[in-house]
Amino acid sequence: MSRHGRRERIDHALFRPRGPLLNPHVQSLLASSGLRRFSANLRFPRLHERSRELILDCGEGVRLQAFHSTTTAAPVRGLALLLHGWEGSVNSSYLLVTAGRLLAAGFDVVRLNFRDHGDTHHLNPELFHSCRLDEVIGAALAVQQQFRPRRMVVAGFSLGGNFALRVALRGPARGLQLDYALAVCPPIDPAESLRQIERAPFVYERYFINKWTASLARKQALFPDRYDFRPWLADASLRSLTARLVEEYTDYGQLERYLDGYSIAGSRLRELSLPATILTAADDPVIPIGDYHTLDLTADTELILSERGGHCGFIEDWRLRSWVEDLIVERLLRAVE
Repeated sequence: MSRHGRRERIDHALFRPRGPLLNPHVQSLLASSGLRRFSANLRFPRLHERSRELILDCGEGVRLQAFHSTTTAAPVRGLALLLHGWEGSVNSSYLLVTAGRLLAAGFDVVRLNFRDHGDTHHLNPELFHSCRLDEVIGAALAVQQQFRPRRMVVAGFSLGGNFALRVALRGPARGLQLDYALAVCPPIDPAESLRQIERAPFVYERYFINKWTASLARKQALFPDRYDFRPWLADASLRSLTARLVEEYTDYGQLERYLDGYSIAGSRLRELSLPATILTAADDPVIPIGDYHTLDLTADTELILSERGGHCGFIEDWRLRSWVEDLIVERLLRAVE
């Protein structure tokens, strides 16, 4: 038994990769690779043609893009809202695979693009940042109002997992009717996650900087009278660039306050009013496992700590299928029984 009666398992048996897949960096790089996206499109060839674009009114003039897919299975189990990671999108391989599996299991699926992710930089003049929780709750409320699902669940990966847990935490007070939340490798304490990325092999920080600077360049091109990021980008580190943007374009004033603004560390999830599952890997290169050990959770929050899996990987074989696929389907089906 773990802190405050939460259900915690150290998983040594269910996920047992072999050979090069034992390496956490191989797992992490494959998780969102083009190869896995190609595999997802082969496995679920009709997913895109079954998806309809939505532009959601999230309140206060904010618009977010999503894609809705309707299951052909019977009975319809409910609706799953899926959230991607930072600098991912609705077309990230892990989101496509999860959507395909859930559609086959009887869920309608909505894949949401966060602000300034995918091809959505034009929808809102202000920049994305990780504390923009209200608009994500607003998107979930818009989905609920439009489709009125019998049951509704939310699942996310990496930063999307952090958002999923915060939506589950704060959404019900705004009328959001959720039955379950699931998070894969969510950052718990963002300040520690930033330090972990700085300690990790440089390829991780460079990956995020390259993706982010490309996103900022698109934003600048669309709103040239509002933004000029060029002086900041030469030799920028993740820490320095985040700090500059926080100081210039948010109300948080300083980096530490901003990072604390989306932390779910310690007892912050104790107010969850619905069942949840949090899954991570002890060898995740970018999210420190120690943050999970200090969580103070409710008895209805399941914490699964896998020995291996990398960051959002859990790739089982060279067909690039992930153990997480089965776990998500099983947990979400159980939640809506």
